[in-house]
Amino acid sequence: MHSVSSYRVAVQLKRNMSGKVGNITVRVLNHCPPGLILPIIPFENAWRQEVRAVLYFSGLLYCFMGVSIVANVFMGSIEKITSQTRKIYISTGNDGVPEVIEVKVWNDTVANLTLMALGTSAPEILLSVIEILGNGFKAGDLGPGTIVGSAAFNLLVISAICVIIIPDGEGRSIRHINVFLVTSTVSLLAYIWLLIVLEYVTPSIVDSLEATLTFLFFPLLVLIAWWADQDWKCGKGHPSTGNQQIELGITGNSDEGPSGECKLIPIVWTN
Repeated sequence: MHSVSSYRVAVQLKRNMSGKVGNITVRVLNHCPPGLILPIIPFENAWRQEVRAVLYFSGLLYCFMGVSIVANVFMGSIEKITSQTRKIYISTGNDGVPEVIEVKVWNDTVANLTLMALGTSAPEILLSVIEILGNGFKAGDLGPGTIVGSAAFNLLVISAICVIIIPDGEGRSIRHINVFLVTSTVSLLAYIWLLIVLEYVTPSIVDSLEATLTFLFFPLLVLIAWWADQDWKCGKGHPSTGNQQIELGITGNSDEGPSGECKLIPIVWTN
């Protein structure tokens, strides 16, 4: 049984030559429930479906282009922020030129789990938030489906591409295995946590306590991942031979030669 508000009935009366009603044609017009924005034009549901399909599809493409432009600018800004470095001057060498190393301001692990993840997931997160607010804090068909679909795409398609794209005869290894183990384990536990919340504790409902705990799990994950990135050490450890890499740094010194002349000096990079 369909509700009365879901359909409209159009009745056409045909009269014969004598002016009397000859037959009655009843047409059932599909009436979609109103969305957050559409319909914006009066009597829009009375238009032909073909016309509305073309208009909606064109508007959807226009919105996708806008989201793509904004996302590119957003990601470019995040990459600019996370790539910032600061110079550290080490004791002066024998030639009087100080050794300089550049260290990233942002830790790579923290940047990937916070700003980079926010930049790549911002469109779907905003879509879900807007839908939740528009539906009176009830999950709709678009927001959760978009987030789940994106997670499945990243887990299956992106992982498959990263494996297939490696040339034959070559291999790749995970640089920070501790961080990988932490993030992969927590990702699995996150799905289990949502299953417990939505199926057993409060079926089909997320209360304030569950939402708060879920949100607090994120900074906890960032903290544990950062700790794993530091090899489970607290504070500044003493560098060892295994984690030092000799690189070449470029520095300018106006007192040692012509203006603008650069000299190559050995730099000790410590992780």
